[in-house]
Amino acid sequence: MEPVPLKPAMFMDRDGTLNEEVDYLSDPEQLVLIPGAALAVGRLNALGVPVVVVTNQSGIGRGKYGWPDFAAVMDRMKALLARENAWIDAVYASPHHELALGEYAVADHPERKPNPGMLLRAAQEHGLDLARSWMVGDKALDLEAGRRAGCRVALVRTGYGARVDGSAADLVADNLPDAVERILSQWP
Repeated sequence: MEPVPLKPAMFMDRDGTLNEEVDYLSDPEQLVLIPGAALAVGRLNALGVPVVVVTNQSGIGRGKYGWPDFAAVMDRMKALLARENAWIDAVYASPHHELALGEYAVADHPERKPNPGMLLRAAQEHGLDLARSWMVGDKALDLEAGRRAGCRVALVRTGYGARVDGSAADLVADNLPDAVERILSQWP
């Protein structure tokens, strides 16, 4: 029996990339998708490209909100995406931070971006080919996590992206829809 070939994926940050930046987003009513983001995700879905969200959530670790709040925000995101026949295939979140409380108080946890742990775990759990995948984000730590995982990386100028040096990126785009279109135009 031949092994199942690995699939390329689109990894993306959540806050500032897929949805508008809100510090410590914990209220589903504050979630606003980046204009065109749902259509971009839907375009990836239609092509069979797994969409994986990898997000640092130090607000959980710091006690500012809990996992149920995070789940409620993600449920709202999934509902908004579903309106455009779009979906997220997997979500990975790291609550770890040096200023976190209890078990989450880890300064350099393998799953906290810029470390690649969330991407590596997703690749293992979903059979993803990191070398053919992309990581899209609005921060330097998103780019670094993708690079460390072996992905190509794209910086979006939404969220914090307007203030980030794009020289480390393989592609710099105005927003997620622009990034997806440009990636798809060069993806084998």
